[in-house]
Amino acid sequence: MKTVVIAVLGGLLTLAGIGLLVLPGPGFIVIFAGLAVLATRFEWAKKPLDYAQDKAQQGIEEIGKSPLRAAGAALAALALIAVGVLTLAGIDLPFLNAFTAVILVLSGLFLVGSVVLARRQEKREQARAHLPAATPGSDGAYRVAGPKAD
Repeated sequence: MKTVVIAVLGGLLTLAGIGLLVLPGPGFIVIFAGLAVLATRFEWAKKPLDYAQDKAQQGIEEIGKSPLRAAGAALAALALIAVGVLTLAGIDLPFLNAFTAVILVLSGLFLVGSVVLARRQEKREQARAHLPAATPGSDGAYRVAGPKAD
């Protein structure tokens, strides 16, 4: 029974995510969630889940490396949030209702969080690149474990 519930829930999430790829909403996130549910019971779902994780990480790294891409993503996020808020405020926009407006706001907030995360990761990596090289056996904070002396 548990396998059937997981298969149905994971399948519905994955199908909904595929639908959200062409509709306003976080399609990739919902697909990822569906694959994560399916991967708890089915081995075949782990391969596309790993692929999706790799692609998501690559996307975050690309946004983090380029301030121009980060700015573009932030502007897109703000546009999503603005359109969602305008719709929720009662302004009639074509093809939008309250549900899609909430999805747009949530998508925008998720994108803002992704941009912030990407830029922080990039700054940490840049700071690490400027650290002095560690030497085996030194007593510094960046000490590398060397061979033990007998």
